[in-house]
Amino acid sequence: MQALKEWAVVCRALEEGRQVMLLRKGGILEYRQGFEVRHEKFLLFPTFEHQSKDHLQPDYAPRLDEVLKGAPAAGTNRMTGYAEVGEVREVTDGSVLKKLEKYHVWNESYVNARMDYNPKKPMSVILLRVFKLDQPITVDTKPEWAGCKSWISLDIDDARSGKPALDDSQFEKVASEVREVLSIAA
Repeated sequence: MQALKEWAVVCRALEEGRQVMLLRKGGILEYRQGFEVRHEKFLLFPTFEHQSKDHLQPDYAPRLDEVLKGAPAAGTNRMTGYAEVGEVREVTDGSVLKKLEKYHVWNESYVNARMDYNPKKPMSVILLRVFKLDQPITVDTKPEWAGCKSWISLDIDDARSGKPALDDSQFEKVASEVREVLSIAA
């Protein structure tokens, strides 16, 4: 099964329904080709590197302390959510991302910094339907999962069973709003 590496605080926001999208450009190891959505369904693999309250919107920054307190034991990781891709759009206009700020937890300064990273590549905006797993999945980490790459393969069965972060009507309302902003940018 595939998993997407993402900040643990973002995984939490996705599972809580506070965030409904990812903004991705790719990691250092993906600099040349940029970020690619390789899978329509995947586990969320929380990472604990590079997170900072300085990168989060003020309403969500305090949640980082909770997330860090709940970090798994060294050498392991615990996945509590999975996602299904609803839409993928590439955005090159920072003003469009500003209009999407209520749908994610990054602050404007960090979004701008990500836009400036690898400026020839667009920002991928990935609308997600997220589910909180009925049973968390704990794995021993492997050396090949380390580093700034987005996707990892896990040796586990398909374990996607869970409660949606947003019910159907909530998700459709938010998805419609996001799609409207993205269609204006097209």
